Amino acid sequence: MGQYINQPDFGTQAEVVTPSDTISPSNNLGGAVIYIGDVSGGSDIKVILRGVTNAGGPPTAADAITFKGIQAGSFLPIIVDYVLATGTSVTELIAVK
Repeated sequence: MGQYINQPDFGTQAEVVTPSDTISPSNNLGGAVIYIGDVSGGSDIKVILRGVTNAGGPPTAADAITFKGIQAGSFLPIIVDYVLATGTSVTELIAVK
């Protein structure tokens, strides 16, 4: 969203996110903003930000960052490629691009 390269100022696509500890092209969100629908299981989300690489290769779980205290019904205003299962307790996630 905003001024991110090739990202419109509004979402035009959405998909349900299933957090996964597997980091591969098949579950790369391609630079999405995350909507958090439910926090009844906790309020943390662990993500790998857009464009993070590990010495020029694909990112690893060590490159992830955990956001704490997330509110239900809110957007996480960052651009992410992956949502990891380990460390994520929020649910009902939607990726908006």
